Amino acid sequence: MAELSTLARPYAKAAFEYALGEGRIGQWSSMMAAAAAVSQQHKVADMLASPAATSEQIAATFCGLCGDVLDDGGRNFIQVLAGVKRLSLLPQISEQFDVLLAQQQQVVDVQLSSAFDLDEAQQREIADKLRKSLNKDINIHTVVDRNLIGGVVIRAGDLVIDGSVRGKLAKLAEAMNQ
Repeated sequence: MAELSTLARPYAKAAFEYALGEGRIGQWSSMMAAAAAVSQQHKVADMLASPAATSEQIAATFCGLCGDVLDDGGRNFIQVLAGVKRLSLLPQISEQFDVLLAQQQQVVDVQLSSAFDLDEAQQREIADKLRKSLNKDINIHTVVDRNLIGGVVIRAGDLVIDGSVRGKLAKLAEAMNQ
């Protein structure tokens, strides 16, 4: 949802800048992921939505559930989020934190969808070409999608390269209908 990511962006950026200043980006990434996982538990989600509990009670309970995973900075971050009733955004905050981390480290996660399994040489060739064109290190995650018929679809952040037969057929059909 675009709205949730828009709401989460300033919190992710603030947490990232704090973690960067402290030199603890890796630890904060882990804390964000753990807190996001806790927030997605059904009973926790119900607690977060409860109008009966105060933000202080919610923050204290949430921090207690996270245990030693959170340091003082993490607990303060949770208290801030609870105070503005944004704890439910933790999954989006964690996701955007990791995007900022990848940008800082000059790494791009690429999803490579193909109609058939690609061998290591094919994956390496695609990664090398993307590395040169994007000027960043590449982490490839492959997915087999038989609906593509043939070819590949590459997703790297906002960039989508559709070299699938299905995509080409869709473009052809669109051109014929104009």
